[in-house]
Amino acid sequence: MNSLPPCPQCKSEFTYEDGENFVCPECAHEWPRRPASATEEIRVVRDANGNELHDGDSVTVIKDLKIKGSSSVVKVGTKVKNIRLVDGDHDIDCKIDGIGAMSLKSEFVRKA
Repeated sequence: MNSLPPCPQCKSEFTYEDGENFVCPECAHEWPRRPASATEEIRVVRDANGNELHDGDSVTVIKDLKIKGSSSVVKVGTKVKNIRLVDGDHDIDCKIDGIGAMSLKSEFVRKA
C-alpha cells in the first residue's frame, strides 16, 4: 500500500519521492514534501523603536546620515514616504526628496 499522497493535478496514486519533492510519473508534476508555510521564513523588519515596518509605510530618520561618496547628509527628522522592504544589510529602499534613491538601515528610522 502506497502511503504517499496522490498527485494534486491528476490524482494518480503512483507518486514517488525525489529528494525534497514528490513526483508524479504520469503527468510529471512535482511538488514539495513539506507544505509551503513550513518552508517559508517570514522576515520581520523593525524600526529603532521596535515597531514592525511594512511596504508603503512612512518613516522618519532619527540620526544624521552621511551619504557615501558625496558631501550630502540626510538630516535628522527627514520624512521618507512609501518605503519598500528588501533583503540585505540595508533593509529599506526609498526615494528622498532632494537626494534621490537610497537604501537605509531600519535601525536609523522610526515609523511616522
